[in-house]
Amino acid sequence: MKKIIFALAGLMLMGSIKAQGFYDENTVQTIEITFAQSNWDALLDAERLGADGYIMAESVSINGTVFDSVGVKYKGNSTYNANQTKNPFHIELDTYKNHIYENYTDIKLSNVANDPSFVREVLSYKILRNYMHAPLSNYANVSVNGTLIGLYSSSEAITKKFVKSRFDSKNNTFVKCNPPAGAGPGTSDYPNLAYITADSADYYASYELKSDFGWDELINLTDTLANDINDIEVILDVDRALWMLAFDNVLVNLDSYIGEFKQNYYLYRDDEGKFNSIVWDLNESFGRFSMTGSGNLNSTAAKSQMSHLLHENDADFPLMQKLMSIPMYKRMYLAHVKTILLEQFDSGNYFAEGQALQTIIDADVQADPNKFFTYANFTANLTSDVSSGGPGPGGGSAPGIANLMNARSSYLLGLSDFTVTEPTITNVVESSSAIELNDTFTVTADITNENVVYLGYRTNEFSHFTRVLMYDDGAHNDGAAGDGTYGVDLTMSDVYLQYYIYAENNDIGKFSPVRAEHEFHTVTASGPVVGDLVINELMASNFLTQADQDAEFDDWIELYNNGASTIDLSLYYLSDDVSNLLQWQFPVGATIPAGGYFIVWADNDVLQTGAHANFKLSSGGETLFLSEGNGTILDQVTFDAQTTDISYGRYPNGTGSFIEMIPTYNAENSNSTSSVAVLNHELEVLIYPNPVSDILNIKVVNSEEMNNVRIFDISGKQMMNKLFQGNISVNLSDWANGIYLVKIGSNTIKVVKQ
Repeated sequence: MKKIIFALAGLMLMGSIKAQGFYDENTVQTIEITFAQSNWDALLDAERLGADGYIMAESVSINGTVFDSVGVKYKGNSTYNANQTKNPFHIELDTYKNHIYENYTDIKLSNVANDPSFVREVLSYKILRNYMHAPLSNYANVSVNGTLIGLYSSSEAITKKFVKSRFDSKNNTFVKCNPPAGAGPGTSDYPNLAYITADSADYYASYELKSDFGWDELINLTDTLANDINDIEVILDVDRALWMLAFDNVLVNLDSYIGEFKQNYYLYRDDEGKFNSIVWDLNESFGRFSMTGSGNLNSTAAKSQMSHLLHENDADFPLMQKLMSIPMYKRMYLAHVKTILLEQFDSGNYFAEGQALQTIIDADVQADPNKFFTYANFTANLTSDVSSGGPGPGGGSAPGIANLMNARSSYLLGLSDFTVTEPTITNVVESSSAIELNDTFTVTADITNENVVYLGYRTNEFSHFTRVLMYDDGAHNDGAAGDGTYGVDLTMSDVYLQYYIYAENNDIGKFSPVRAEHEFHTVTASGPVVGDLVINELMASNFLTQADQDAEFDDWIELYNNGASTIDLSLYYLSDDVSNLLQWQFPVGATIPAGGYFIVWADNDVLQTGAHANFKLSSGGETLFLSEGNGTILDQVTFDAQTTDISYGRYPNGTGSFIEMIPTYNAENSNSTSSVAVLNHELEVLIYPNPVSDILNIKVVNSEEMNNVRIFDISGKQMMNKLFQGNISVNLSDWANGIYLVKIGSNTIKVVKQ
């Protein structure tokens, strides 16, 4: 008897895809653009100065993966110039065909025209991501028609994909806060969030709507900011706005909301109706831009002593003016400024990060034939001012990043706003280490130098925090009244709860964690003790692993009986909704023997024969509950994003913790993701590695017969048809990333190319 075996050697689970890949800071990417036309530069210039559309490239290769028929255009305002060779690019993989690379379709490449150090943009985003959602950023060498153009900074585009990944929605109001015609001294149409009129036409010259609707919502935001500041939290995520303002100020990032043109940020309104600030375009941070909107800072010394409250009383900057008019918001802002100063600059962390980036790109900067500054400028500018550079927009003064920021950190931290006594928050604890769903528990903290203390909490990572008072009155499980221990009771209404603590006095605030609300403390509900009846294994993305009785590859859930006697399952329920634990009841007559298994198909098709639940599992992750009829939870499992045809099960079988594993449908669980799995009983074949990046190996074991292998892409297009004996290696390096079906005889195996 022969059997087919799918070898999953070197398996990369879905969760690891989040490890940045294309935006890995330690790897310089390689992007090769090929145009059919030799006058491609003139075509891009004409389109940039005309309709600003895309020119079709014959192909674009990204780290060896080739995409045909790709949209390419020049981008940029001050960094674009028709007379220079190295212009910034916007590559849109899906302009003409449905291409995608590591889940990205838009690639934004900046030409580093104004930065001798080459690190301003990448380093600034790296710092910013500690405090709010911000693009990933790294470097890429870009060639066109075989000629190296140079080294570019590559930053994640702020698109609907970006907001979906950060805010779990993408179809709400989405505004790019840059004048569509470009900012400059000749215009006064700036996206400063000032209320003009109720007529949306009055805002068209200042903002660019990236959604199908939303002008009314934007106008409502400006109106609230101008006329109803006490209700601003209804429509604006104030904490993110404060982090943006603090970041721009500390890093002297004046080509931003706090500078002359009040631009270079996005606003996205989430499902809770609040606008979220997103910073964009950091190529002129660390003092490379001098115009504040209330005068120019023309020296490194002047920039180092720029006021941390710049525009506090300036009506042309209503976001800063109005938020600073609320004492609590101002104290929060001061806390954020101090956190950035201490963590990044007083500590010297920024300089070490800048040195590391320069080390990574050193050879590439030297090899860049079109850089706007010299290599000597590059090595010097992390520390020293560079007074002039090459032609075009690269000329002018660039402060030495260390010259500027060391002086700025010392200056600001010496001001009274930051030398005042701040609150201290220590010994933050929950009242129990085993908090179960629906339990009430207490959070306490020891706090000094405070006037008032709040706790912000939420039970969904995409929700906003609800802020409640904490008490030192002896009546909130906080010990004795006035002993400096604050407490508040919370209810574990979901499988996890995230919280932070904020304390303030008359001068300044303090957060715990200090990066709140971007970071927070987390409490996870304790699952029930493993008993006789348990959830043993599940598959939330079943492509070819196991079919039900109707030959459908649906999600499935496996239960196991650890006990010594048969269990009547009709008394129990399964659910993926914590608010409805009795979502699906096992069929009457369903039983599971001692040491036995029971399979439930999670396909939301209760009309099928057998055990078919009225819900589906989410491959993106969720929580599954097993409950009694009175709502008591017997077992539960929370899982993250799942890999297709890889299950999530207990190991050891029935009693252990959950791990990713080779599916063991209706059988004892294995702890391996790198051994083999039996798919059928015709041929014994090894296929590895999977996922694969270049060479796919196919080996028929113990057979001297000729076998036919055919490979199809997911659309059904045949990519290969070949006879072989024993084994064959297939080079997939030039194939597009995605799912392929390998057919040998009557058998089909799915392979992931990445």
